[in-house]
Amino acid sequence: MKSPLKRRKFIGFTSALLGSLILKACGNNNNSTSTNPEVSPSPNQEKETTESQNPLKIAIVLPGIITDKAWNQTGYEGVKLTEEKLGAEIAYVEQVSQADQAETLADFARRGYNLVYAHGGQFDAAIQQVAPQFPDTFFIGVNGAVEGENIASLRIDHLQGSYLCGMLGAMMTNSNQMAYLTAQSFQATDEELRGFELGAKSVNPDITITSTYTGDWNDAAQAKEATLALISSGADVVYQWLDNASPAVLQTAQEKGVYAFGNTVDQLKIAPEAVLTTPIKRLDLAINYLAELADKNELEGKVYSLGLDYPEILYLGEFNEVVTDKMITEINNVKEEIVTKKITFEPCEEDGKTTLCVNNTVS
Repeated sequence: MKSPLKRRKFIGFTSALLGSLILKACGNNNNSTSTNPEVSPSPNQEKETTESQNPLKIAIVLPGIITDKAWNQTGYEGVKLTEEKLGAEIAYVEQVSQADQAETLADFARRGYNLVYAHGGQFDAAIQQVAPQFPDTFFIGVNGAVEGENIASLRIDHLQGSYLCGMLGAMMTNSNQMAYLTAQSFQATDEELRGFELGAKSVNPDITITSTYTGDWNDAAQAKEATLALISSGADVVYQWLDNASPAVLQTAQEKGVYAFGNTVDQLKIAPEAVLTTPIKRLDLAINYLAELADKNELEGKVYSLGLDYPEILYLGEFNEVVTDKMITEINNVKEEIVTKKITFEPCEEDGKTTLCVNNTVS
């Protein structure tokens, strides 16, 4: 049974006057940082506290750093936005390794946080382990695929965005070989890869796409090496989803004279000769959206998937000047067909595996 968020009551809670909060690192892990509380009152906090004596306490657990100009930074900006809009008390912890995921989530729950975001699909197992122990805390897996009494997942529909990029990549490739480069394989990255493939093959069925996983979202040297290997194998368009390592991929593509795609935040300026466009994922707005549901006691234990029908949250960024108006028009037409559900993506069997396929209802 799916249940809405239960707001925990706090006795004698004075969030604006609390001192520093310290989150103890698990074991001797050198990859985790201590918690950084955000307890300074926002411009609206005094008003909000007057209206509600129990403002939300929200934390976010991040696999990387909040200055990566990509995935982790947008997650942090999401809880900051919630602080501003709802007067919430917020905290965060950076660079949490897999070994420390469960303890970090549990520590925030023990400290009375109502809402804890785990920023990445790699946290799903830890969420499932911890959530049953803390029924008064709601856990949200960003990019996750889990749900339960006090578990929700927040997903940007990566497949929809990458489908449009796959179309554009197919229009630009000369070798008919493209590549997808990321750190790990889990549901969100698998769906993004599938969308890229489906979009490309809708333009040219003969295109081949090679996928590579570096195992690290932030290792720039490793990302550059992987990019060079893909280019050497013939790929002349590279779709990447990395964090701190993103610029290494994009700049390497530019140096080698091939095209690439940004990810999450507009990355055209990083490599203006290489980046064709970026699927922009406003995770800050998505995170705040779920926090507002929680604030109204309307958050449910389910998967929230936000796609192109949320145009302020998922959209394509600035296009490279080599992309023609005709190409942009064609891409926008398909985007509209996705929004109006003339094009949908349905489960199917392909090569003996369950995947997603295009269901085109356009007459």
